[in-house]
Amino acid sequence: MSHLSPSAPPQPTVAPARLFFSPEKRTFLFSLLLIAGVLAAYSPVAHNGFLNYDDDTYITINPHVKAGLTRQTAKWAFTTYDAANYHPLTWLSHALDCELFGVDPAAHHEVSVLLHAACAVLLFLLLQSATGFPWRSLFVAALFALHPINVESVAWAAERKNVLSTLFFLLALHAYVWYARRPDLRRYALVVLIFALGLLSKPQVITLPFLLLLLDYWPLRRVLSSDAAYSNAFSSNATISAPPRSLIWLIAEKIPLLVLSVASAIITMKAQRAGGAVQTLSLYSPLLRLETAVIAYVRYLDKAFWPVNLVALYPHPTSLYPLWQVIAATLLLICVTAAVLLAPSRRYLAVGWFWFLIAFVPMIGLVQVGSQALADRYAYIPFIGLFTMLTWLVSDVVETRLAANSRNRLIWLFISASAILIAVAVLTYVQVGYWRDIPTFWTRTLALTENNYIAHDTLAEYLSEAGDTEAAAAHFRASLAIRPDDLPANLGLGTYDHAHGHLQSAIERYWIVALNAADAGLRAAAYGNLGSAYRQLGDLGKAKQCFERSLALAPTRSMPMIGLGLIARQNADLPEAVRQFSHAMAVEPTDVGYLLLAQALQEEGHSDEAEAINEKVARFSPNLAEAKRSSQSLLEGK
Repeated sequence: MSHLSPSAPPQPTVAPARLFFSPEKRTFLFSLLLIAGVLAAYSPVAHNGFLNYDDDTYITINPHVKAGLTRQTAKWAFTTYDAANYHPLTWLSHALDCELFGVDPAAHHEVSVLLHAACAVLLFLLLQSATGFPWRSLFVAALFALHPINVESVAWAAERKNVLSTLFFLLALHAYVWYARRPDLRRYALVVLIFALGLLSKPQVITLPFLLLLLDYWPLRRVLSSDAAYSNAFSSNATISAPPRSLIWLIAEKIPLLVLSVASAIITMKAQRAGGAVQTLSLYSPLLRLETAVIAYVRYLDKAFWPVNLVALYPHPTSLYPLWQVIAATLLLICVTAAVLLAPSRRYLAVGWFWFLIAFVPMIGLVQVGSQALADRYAYIPFIGLFTMLTWLVSDVVETRLAANSRNRLIWLFISASAILIAVAVLTYVQVGYWRDIPTFWTRTLALTENNYIAHDTLAEYLSEAGDTEAAAAHFRASLAIRPDDLPANLGLGTYDHAHGHLQSAIERYWIVALNAADAGLRAAAYGNLGSAYRQLGDLGKAKQCFERSLALAPTRSMPMIGLGLIARQNADLPEAVRQFSHAMAVEPTDVGYLLLAQALQEEGHSDEAEAINEKVARFSPNLAEAKRSSQSLLEGK
């Protein structure tokens, strides 16, 4: 196995040599062990369903994705800013799953698990190739594979973008190591290509050029040094065919990659602004964002060492932190930074620590996207640096102190490493189960977090769809008690009031959402509901305007089409009513919608077509009597 780290001490050769016979067989076996560990720890994922937390947007109600891999889907994937992101390869990945498995949650989850296993193997192969330490590389990759902080990235179907982009990220690192051994344009072009694929999966890999500079320092040692010992060590290492370069040259070498990063950042900001994901300074002030970022770093460190009580959403505070917390977090970060800089003989410390700090920058919240203070999924790439520096440090310390007894050292390391990996694997196995279904997921989130209005909202939406409107309303009210201007809660309570006949109260809440929501889907829902409320009040002019506004914001929503069809029928414009009902059924077929279409056709004199539709509804409707009552209620203006 090649050694790009000339100062690497010789590996123990007694027991491992007998056990694995050759480096190639050992590498193959270690890779199989990583895959087996991932499959075992994540085995509960086969019983998990989809969640109402982006899984609907990405898969279950996304007509483009559900259509599978088609030319239209590919065109849409490369031109859309849906979900406030630009990640066409992620969309195509979900579409491929639907092409192969339909909307089967187990299959979608299992593909993500396999991608995660592939990432773990790639990480092991990368570290082993770049450092020459197979056992340390295995442990780092195993921590990455089994640490529960990564469950969110793997068990959450909508977060496929995380594992997919990291797969390309690791492939780009492999290509870079290949390039570093013998730099040429062809090899560099491969690095650029794979990096572009990673950015097209998720822009979190945007920091790659800066992380490559860290790899140049260690373990690749490409940075030119005037240190004689360093130069002699370099010249004695025959595996490197290119001489070290100056820092300026190495930075210039990354310019094409930096151009891609800048382009991706611009596109990402446009997508997130278009989707209303970027929060305003009035909500989260610059000082609050800075404090949150500092404290988030420390909270991530805590999760690395004590990965319990992990949830999908940690709410962003709306007021400044206590001063002592900010000072303590700042001092901790400064002290660790100083410590790694004062240990130049252990280059991996500086590389691992700055990898951890730099890789978090796009997600640390200085530009606040979403309503979270931090998220487990953001640690997927940054923790690689943390795991590496800690593994190398502990290994070096143990080898130094127990050098006199190699056998005891190996036994101590093996037992300790095994205990750690078993512990994190068990925690991961349990953590995967928390993603099993919607009520389990959100109930646990509410139990482990404070002031989590988003969790209240999302659980309420599930309960409302399940028919438990009273419990849903209670959660919406709890959300408004935390944040009175919360728009989903206003929309939800407006719907509750609407269903109970309190139309004026419902209209007031709908207008709050329609006038203030940045998200086009939320505004479209509010305008659609306003149209329905005004129609029930008999104000057909306002109702028509609201329905049309809803369709302008979301052209594929069927409810406003139904509303326009009902207004057309009331105005005795039966051809328009048929057109609107037909369009709605082409977008979202329902038994109630088809019954309305049949009624309009019957009134227009097309009895045969109406009868055919009624017979079709009778065959597929799960509750024909209820569908008839609902359609009749709509026709009566209720």
